[in-house]
Parts: sequence; structure tokens; C-alpha cells
Amino acid sequence: MTPIAALCVNRMKINSGSLVHQIRAWLKARGWQTVVWETEYYAGGGTAAEEEQDISFVLSLGGDGTVLEVAREAARQEIPVLGVNYGRLGFLCEVEQTDIFSALERILQSDFTVEERLMLTACLLNGEPDRTVSRVPFRGFTVLNDVVFARKSTDAMIALDVKLTGETIASPPCDGVIIATPTGSTAYSLSAGGPVVSPGVEAILITHLAAHALSSRPMVVSHKDVLDVTLACAHPCRVAFDGQNSLILQPGQTVRIKASDLKARFIRFAGSNFPKMVREKLGERS
Repeated sequence: MTPIAALCVNRMKINSGSLVHQIRAWLKARGWQTVVWETEYYAGGGTAAEEEQDISFVLSLGGDGTVLEVAREAARQEIPVLGVNYGRLGFLCEVEQTDIFSALERILQSDFTVEERLMLTACLLNGEPDRTVSRVPFRGFTVLNDVVFARKSTDAMIALDVKLTGETIASPPCDGVIIATPTGSTAYSLSAGGPVVSPGVEAILITHLAAHALSSRPMVVSHKDVLDVTLACAHPCRVAFDGQNSLILQPGQTVRIKASDLKARFIRFAGSNFPKMVREKLGERS
């Protein structure tokens, strides 16, 4: 059977025509078939293409946002993803754009490992979401980075009752709260003062945004815990899922967040490790 590789290109960052042609020709010369993978976020609708085919890996060409979208789709089929950085930070990308073909050569030689990462699922427990700004399916959403609750208006702070397996752990007036995975610990959560957690750790991070309380501190809880976040004030708030989909939460509505049964899978090469990535990508930002 001819092996198959999928390509997903962020057309907003890359002149995809010539690049895709080069990659497809390179793989074809080595006996591989390629398909172009379209995702909901970048294609404007639908889900990943070619689900019936036995895809060996997905090549994500873009930035971290592209990797987030591709990894969520690929997780449903247990397909590993190789992120190639055409963005700025590229924290989720394994290689830079100049190394595409050397990385592909290593994949064809099976010179890589597959790293699994925790994902979260979030669903609305009561009421219907305001979908005027949302493409979130009513059944909920799966995230690799985070679920962010943020006040919709600048007029007042909001109150979010955060329950951990049924017990309230925090509800200070605040601008919002971030529920993140270890992968998401180096994203918005980090900017809000949350801890950096190795992606190999299975845990859930809770970080408030500008909480008006001296006792408010970031928390790290077990991935086995279930979090219920209820909007406990009269002002609506926005809930964003991996920063790519959102809904408006109304007073009294609750979002339940827990570990997903799905795992994101990333292709990793020898010499790549988390401390090195943190040092190189986050050590000096300009």
C-alpha cells in the first residue's frame, strides 16, 4: 500500500502553491502519496479531509495557530503532526522552514519519536450558547492550549465560580480565568503569571486574570479532576477555545472542563527537548 502524508498550509502566511508542489513532488519521487488537509479554521468550514484514508503523518505549515488546529483534527484519527514554523514564535513547531526536507527525510527513515499531549474538552451544561461569534458545536469543544473566560465589557469585573469536582476553590472578582493544559502553560497562562509546566505532566492549570484578591494564586490540579466554571454575576463574558473559537456565556451558565480521551500527537526528533525549547523560544523575546 502506498504511504500517505497530509499537508495543511496556512495560506495567510505562505504562498502555498509552489511550496505544496515542491513537497508533493519530493514525496512522490520517494513513493509517497499526498493529500491536502483542510481544517475548519483555515478552510472556513467542514473538518479534516480524507478521513477514510490511512494517513501516516500530517505536515503543518504555518505558526502555532495552525499547529493547534491541525493537532485537534489529527487527534481524532491518532495521526502524528510535524509542525514547520512559518510564524513568529513557533513554540509548537518542531522545525523551521529551512529544514522541511531534511525533516521529511528523517520521517521516511523512521528517525523520530511520537510525543503524546493532554487535551481538554469543554461543554456548556445549561442553556444554549450565543453563537453570533461562534463556530463551537453544541456538543462542546476540544482544546490543546486553553479555555479562556474573559469579561466582555470594560465597565465592570466579573465573578466566576470555579468548582473542582463539586467544591468551590475560587471566585474572586476578576477580568477572567484561564484553564490550561501543560502545553498551554507557555501561552496566555504564562503572560498572566501562571507556571511553566512540562508537556509530559498530565495536569490542569487554573490562572485568574487580574483577580482583585491578595490570596489569588495560580493552581495546578490533577488531570483526573473535573472543573465547572459558572458565571456568577450579571455581566456576560466571552469564552475562547484555543483562541480560535468563542461563545458568549450568560449569567448563571456553566462550562464543564475535563481531560479529553483524545491525545495530541507530535513528531519529535533527537536533540529536541522542552527545556531547550523554553530557553530558545522564551528566553529572549523582542
